[in-house]
Amino acid sequence: KFAALCGLSETLVKVYGSYDQVLDDPCVDAVYVPLPTSLHLQWAILAARKKKHLLLEKPTALDVHELDRILEACQSNGVQFMDGSMWLHHPRTARMKELIFDSKLLGQVNFIHSTSTTLMPPEFFESNIRVKPDLDSLGAVGDLAWYCIGAFLWAKDYKLPSIVTALPGTIKNAAGVTLTCTASFHWEDNTVAIIHCSFLSESSMDLAVSGSNGNLHLADFIIPFREDSASFEFVSGAKFSELQIGWTAKPEELRVDSKLPQEVLMVEELAGLVEGIRDYGNSPNGKWPEISRKTQLVLDAVMKSIDLGCKPVNL
Repeated sequence: KFAALCGLSETLVKVYGSYDQVLDDPCVDAVYVPLPTSLHLQWAILAARKKKHLLLEKPTALDVHELDRILEACQSNGVQFMDGSMWLHHPRTARMKELIFDSKLLGQVNFIHSTSTTLMPPEFFESNIRVKPDLDSLGAVGDLAWYCIGAFLWAKDYKLPSIVTALPGTIKNAAGVTLTCTASFHWEDNTVAIIHCSFLSESSMDLAVSGSNGNLHLADFIIPFREDSASFEFVSGAKFSELQIGWTAKPEELRVDSKLPQEVLMVEELAGLVEGIRDYGNSPNGKWPEISRKTQLVLDAVMKSIDLGCKPVNL
């Protein structure tokens, strides 16, 4: 029915009656798995065993132990793994990385702030999988904080924090699923990150990175306001004026064009890796599973801190 509604004939598209039929099709090289998190372990491992390269929606698993089983299945079957963190594939992200890791412009990263919030309607809290403990028990932490955690890890070149602490004020529904959470993260080099995720606040996708020489900020780091062009603010060397109250350097808006939506760029990246493995004998790229695992590891620490009554968790 969906194919017919889209005006696609059976000669142009294949119609499957089950997930198993998709995985058993030798013409299928890769699959996207957007199922509830509680089903990831079963279907991701089965896909890997069927030699299907894997684009797995985030959060990748209920905990890092499940993810390790998925990654082991991918590794032992020679298939590529990637999670659905689409913002990492936008050209804006690459441009920001150039500035963040320029010691003369931004300097030493010392503070990161990130939010991912979206105000959900009443029906969401009644029936959506993201608030059901048997489907997505990680709630807002899994669905929203995944992006925030991934963002500060990215800004720290994926160096893990040493201490993770959920802050007081976590809100859960009657089933015990987290709806709102704030957490802090501390590194041995004295970098601090603060994140906030919520299903109860108006939409925000903020990322701010402060360094010893400069600052970077954007309000749409997960999904750009525009698909064809995305911007961010950057300032370096700003100081107070001596003779008046004000700044000697205002933030500069830097804009990066993109010919394709970031989701398409993500799929293209995966497709290129799959082609290299299939046609040229390349090994799967270990960068993407490593990023996913570190993100999951920190997410697990947030959940553990919540369960411990907001006590610090050492990584």
